[in-house]
Amino acid sequence: MASKLLKIAPLEAQNQIELSLRQAFELLETQLRPPFPLTIPTPEEYSQLNRAILYGVLCEPHFAKIQMKYLHAVVTDGYCFFVNLLTTIVDELYSKLVKSARIQLISLVSEMIYVSAVGIDGLLVSLLRQIVGGDFSDGNLWLCFELVSLFFSKWNWLVEEEPQVLRNGLYTYLRVLSDHCRFPGDSKLEALRLIEIEFCIKVLREQFHLCLRIGRDLIRLLQDLVHVPEFRAVWKDLVSNAGEFKTQGFEDISRLYRQRTSSRYFLLRITPEMESQLRFLLTHVKLGSQKRHQAWFLRKFLSGSERETLIIDIVRFICCGHHPSNDIIQSDVIPRWAVIGWLLKSCRKSYVEANVKLALFYDWLFFDERIDNIMNVEPAMLLMVNSIRKYVAMTHTLLEFLLLLVDNFDSERKDIIVKGVTSSFGMLARKGVVGSIHVLTSCDALSPPLKEWLGRFLKAGVSKELQQVHLPGPSVPSFNLPSSTTLETQTVIAGELTESKCAPNDGVGTKAFDSSVPISVEPVTSYSSLVVNSESLEDSIENVVHRFVETVRKSNTIDVQILEKILFSFANLNGHKVTGDFPLSPQSLSSKIAKELELNGHKLFSPLESIPNFSNCDDVVHSATALIIRTFIFSQHEKLLDMLLSWSGHGYPVGKCLLSYVLRLAYEAHVAGNVMLPDNSIKANDLGMPFLFLHMDEYFSFLNGGRKDSLEADLSTAKMDHQLVANLVDGAFSAYRCFLMYSRNSLDKAADVTPARLLFSDLGSCSKWEKQILKFSFCSIFYYLSDLSTGEEDIIKLLVTLLDQADVVLMQFEIGLKKFSIFGENTETIFYLIKNSLNWGLLEQHKVWGLIRSELAVSKVQVEKLILEIFCSGILDPNSASIAVEGLLMLCSCRMPTPELVGAIMLLPNTAFQDFSAAVLATWAVSNASMLFDSLANFLEKLGNEKGDLFTSTGIRINHSAISWLLSYFNTQGMKDNDILSKLSVSILDMKSMLQL
Repeated sequence: MASKLLKIAPLEAQNQIELSLRQAFELLETQLRPPFPLTIPTPEEYSQLNRAILYGVLCEPHFAKIQMKYLHAVVTDGYCFFVNLLTTIVDELYSKLVKSARIQLISLVSEMIYVSAVGIDGLLVSLLRQIVGGDFSDGNLWLCFELVSLFFSKWNWLVEEEPQVLRNGLYTYLRVLSDHCRFPGDSKLEALRLIEIEFCIKVLREQFHLCLRIGRDLIRLLQDLVHVPEFRAVWKDLVSNAGEFKTQGFEDISRLYRQRTSSRYFLLRITPEMESQLRFLLTHVKLGSQKRHQAWFLRKFLSGSERETLIIDIVRFICCGHHPSNDIIQSDVIPRWAVIGWLLKSCRKSYVEANVKLALFYDWLFFDERIDNIMNVEPAMLLMVNSIRKYVAMTHTLLEFLLLLVDNFDSERKDIIVKGVTSSFGMLARKGVVGSIHVLTSCDALSPPLKEWLGRFLKAGVSKELQQVHLPGPSVPSFNLPSSTTLETQTVIAGELTESKCAPNDGVGTKAFDSSVPISVEPVTSYSSLVVNSESLEDSIENVVHRFVETVRKSNTIDVQILEKILFSFANLNGHKVTGDFPLSPQSLSSKIAKELELNGHKLFSPLESIPNFSNCDDVVHSATALIIRTFIFSQHEKLLDMLLSWSGHGYPVGKCLLSYVLRLAYEAHVAGNVMLPDNSIKANDLGMPFLFLHMDEYFSFLNGGRKDSLEADLSTAKMDHQLVANLVDGAFSAYRCFLMYSRNSLDKAADVTPARLLFSDLGSCSKWEKQILKFSFCSIFYYLSDLSTGEEDIIKLLVTLLDQADVVLMQFEIGLKKFSIFGENTETIFYLIKNSLNWGLLEQHKVWGLIRSELAVSKVQVEKLILEIFCSGILDPNSASIAVEGLLMLCSCRMPTPELVGAIMLLPNTAFQDFSAAVLATWAVSNASMLFDSLANFLEKLGNEKGDLFTSTGIRINHSAISWLLSYFNTQGMKDNDILSKLSVSILDMKSMLQL
């Protein structure tokens, strides 16, 4: 069947993305026509509905308005999923889309801007990447025109909401204008060229403060357009009249020289497909086997007459956007310098070759060890050195070009250029990229005038010590990790993991908590140097994210170390002065990570029902989900919290997984505490506790800035301090509470959702856990999260539903020891809990009353008030409340007969369960007769003083069964208790008269 969406060759395999969209459309096509269904779709139905609507809009333009109205009506995620689908289509299918689908795509982009859809910035960047340099086909020129027109029409939105997209657009159009302006007489290009020039000049003149963020490559692009009158005026102002731009801090063009350009700009000028092929070439193809791959690449991407200009962008990307790992550098994979050498030889036009050389050496001219990355200048040096033996002409032309740049690039600011180039040579020598600069100055194959020229330059700009440096070794980048410090001096951001004290004066073992729930907005000091060399953080994140994506896509595995770098680097953005606005918000970064993982078969925050038990959890311990949770627990940083909230808002069970992690950690810590060594320490490797072991290992790594030094390496045989383990558990529960509190703030305020309700929802996922662990989990909840769980009916009902009687009894022991409280001390809360429990199952009622008795027997709750309220409320039906009354009877039996409690028993109404009062008194008469009669005397004294009030029209009466039992008791005892009766303020006759009232 012919595709309505893609241009597919006859023998080409069916595209899976198109297939998923088409199948969703065919399944739901009837629902995309009015009248629309009024039901709320499930998450799976919602995903399918988005796919169906997208396919319908792209393939059936005449129904597009109707289908978009339906999308607006059902959207629940800020259009995030819909925009992600669009981005995927642009990245992977744009070149194959039929013309009508491309037109509809641009229309959809405009609509998504109108509704401020989540992730729209990434979609616009993906479209900019589809503009191919040197491509003068109608389709490519049409896309250029449509996007620049869109930017004009949405100008205010771009300036106010998405300035980074505006900068990306400027970089793109400055670059393609260098191609379009080479043919001034081409009528087909005239209108497009004019609107592109107008857009670029508007951005440069009106938003120059945004343009500054592009950095030094802005100068490189403008130099290529200086022959265009409009840009010539801008150039003159840049060089000699900086005040014309009215931008604070910009006084001279040298300000741009000192600012390195982010690698994301170089990605703009190569398509995703081209990027994928280049990365494959640079990570998988062996040196010596690259020729057929290079030939294919030339035919695929550089075969057009004007496509040669793409080599400039490719070289810039290889130098600054692709930094191989040490493993790749030390392997036999084709190195970057060899690929650049091949690209240089592929240049047929002299002006293109000159621009490629400039792209190669550009960072040399302004190199500053404090902000620049040695990996950006490494390829040029290695290409010169490694070409000496067989291709000395390459070394000669490159070295000559570099020295000409030093003399001629900017004669007025030559000191900056000299300093940059000498710094490059010095860093490359010190880091061992080359053994010595002497390899160039003493090369017999180079012409004597060139060697003399180089010698004069080095003598003038480089110290004699530098010329003599000789550091043999491979070309390995330096990683500047933090210096070693003792663990005692390390602290954790967002509050140290110190021991929390018990709540004051309650006598119950519940952890104190801060209701304000502080969250750190400071940079995470540990791991701040995970960024390679001096590379600024926002570029590091982009590079690391890209490496993560490539790893997932190509190997179908998750590199948790790369993911860890992404999280810590992202958290550090607040604390660093960056050279540009990082384009990813916590929401879009979290969306990108989840999207890439899911596309390759990995799911973040997988349903807890599928997680194995504690004894078989290796996959869970080392998962991406566990890493994200650990990172948040250690840092409790605002940006990481926002990422968790974003995932949660899109339906991922973040809270459930976070609680699961915390409870697993607490359980292993509990087991470790039970096998504590005599010196109050624990041997981790003897306990079989991978969860606790890895958590502590990562904690030490966090404190040491990410280093796995000898301390962590020996942790398996080291003794773990018991107090440290306890503090780590405290910190984990604190992080979970923080997540719940902020989750509540992010939800609809009108919704009846509290942190306690969220906790209950998360606890529900534990129902299939082993009983022993489940019982411990509930104990931990009431201990560490007492403010969220104590007295919560849903949580208590879940407890008695999931635990068997044996586990409930064990909990009763711990409650009796005051390790934690389940019901609290608020009598109203306990009353309503008891009232609602009357509708529970019989087994659940038995269990809950066992817990109530155990707690109220040792708590300060005014049991007398509770009993009076229960009996006077009329809720005790003989058919449904027998278990509750039995529980109250046993509760009273284990309490002391205080005057208040005895008075309450004497005043219980004569309704259902009439003998309850007599049974309680009889029990007390056996267990504590002396106190009973003292309390009874106290009650009767008050009764006599207030008799006129007690027996009025209010209808309050002494309980009949209580008086009957007392009279019977006295008669049975006879004169033996005359000494007791003589102490009473009323006689037996008075009691009898009360009974008759």
